[in-house]
Amino acid sequence: MKYARDTQPSLNNEETAQLLFEALPWIKSLTGRTVVIKYGGAAMVDKRLRSDVMSDILLLKIIGARIVIVHGGGADINEALSHYDLPVEFKNGQRVTSPEAMEIVREVLVGKVNQELVAAINRHGTVAVGVSGSDAGTLMAEQLDPELGRVGRITSVNADYLESLMDNEYIPVVATVAQGEDGGFYNINADVAAGAIAQAVHAHKIIFLTDVDGLYEDFSDKSSLISNLTLEETEALLARGDIDKGMIPKLQSCVNALRGGVFRAHIINGTIPHSLLIELLTSTGSGTVMHSTMESYEQDQHPLGAFAARLA
Repeated sequence: MKYARDTQPSLNNEETAQLLFEALPWIKSLTGRTVVIKYGGAAMVDKRLRSDVMSDILLLKIIGARIVIVHGGGADINEALSHYDLPVEFKNGQRVTSPEAMEIVREVLVGKVNQELVAAINRHGTVAVGVSGSDAGTLMAEQLDPELGRVGRITSVNADYLESLMDNEYIPVVATVAQGEDGGFYNINADVAAGAIAQAVHAHKIIFLTDVDGLYEDFSDKSSLISNLTLEETEALLARGDIDKGMIPKLQSCVNALRGGVFRAHIINGTIPHSLLIELLTSTGSGTVMHSTMESYEQDQHPLGAFAARLA
């Protein structure tokens, strides 16, 4: 377990050139690889932050990454439910979703949030395609718990549909509304959906953009930010049961994704400008990364040296 990396000072020209050289192995590691980004929180609500994140995602696509964006929309859903005098209720971190609330969830996620994100990306180039989880059976689900109403457990993912969009140079932007096995619709936790999609499309990385800097050993101690974890260490933290409750779905999704073949999982603060690029294209990083294997962990510690050796 390795604790937080030092923050990077302002750079002069020589340091800037070195930083660009440092990015080469990271760019190489992403080219042609699939990256699933779960997008939410303040980075999605704030229009300026959203524009910055979309620009960063487009840059990742330009350098050759295959991108899938998965989003929720909790703040917008809460606002809409309040507008219609419908209760906002959660149990065990899941939104209780009545049939009436499910209609609002669909309207907000598919008709509003999804289209706003697609438009934000397409201002930089016509590459994004909005996808409801119910389109082409992208997400199929069954009821998770009768007490939660129309909250679903994913039963299958149509990876072929998402792959076909990426093969045609598009970025699928997935709203987490699933088609029900019973013919209806289900609300899916966006963290869970991102993990399931990452496994299905054999992603190289899954990234959770959040409102915090990453995973803390002790959330009240900001010096205990953890920068690197092995899969086994992540599972041990989950088993301890004292992790911040908001992190549990993300961590469980990370574990599931890593167990399902995803190489690395990242939790970063999307409210920090360009944190996505800093995490993926520099050795400094900006959040917490979980590794599927010890080989992955060791590569993360010395990527530039290995790259330079290959050039020699």
